[in-house]
Parts: sequence; structure tokens; C-alpha cells
Amino acid sequence: MGGQFRIDSYVVETLMPDLVLHDHQPSAFLVYLQLWYLSRKASSRVRFSHQAMADATGLSKSAVQAAIRTLTRRRLIRAVRESSTAVPHYVVLRPWRR
Repeated sequence: MGGQFRIDSYVVETLMPDLVLHDHQPSAFLVYLQLWYLSRKASSRVRFSHQAMADATGLSKSAVQAAIRTLTRRRLIRAVRESSTAVPHYVVLRPWRR
């Protein structure tokens, strides 16, 4: 994809320590960054399977699934499925930007 990728300082200064140190889930931080990166080119919705996310981040599929659960619970992403077996669309949320 190339080019620059900008993230809010909040992500590095607050969110990273919160997910990595407090929640003990560095995988959630990696998945969040990957989804944010992908969403910058999309219309804010990213369709990505757990396996594709695992391949893109180097994580296991189960680590990606746990990360998605954490990010959803923390309201950092929203997953929208057209059916129970469909690949979800993810919307990256930035609740600190109100």
C-alpha cells in the first residue's frame, strides 16, 4: 500500500500500555493497528477473515479471535456480520476523539 500511515498519539501513549500491560494482550494492539491501517483506504469498513488477519499479523487464528473479542468488548472496533457464517466487516472506532 505504501505511503504514510498516521496514528493518534493516544494509541501509543495510552492504548498500547493499556492493552499490552493491563490486559496482557499485545495481540489486541496488533490487530487494532492492522485494522486501522486497512481502514484508511477503505470506506471505514474492513472485511477481513480471522485467518487473513492471522496471516497479516503473524498471530495465530485463536490469538486473533481473542483480540477481536477484547477490542469489541472495549468498544475499539465494531464487527458487523451479514449472517452468522459471513466474514465480518470491521469498523475501527476511536472513542477518545469525541
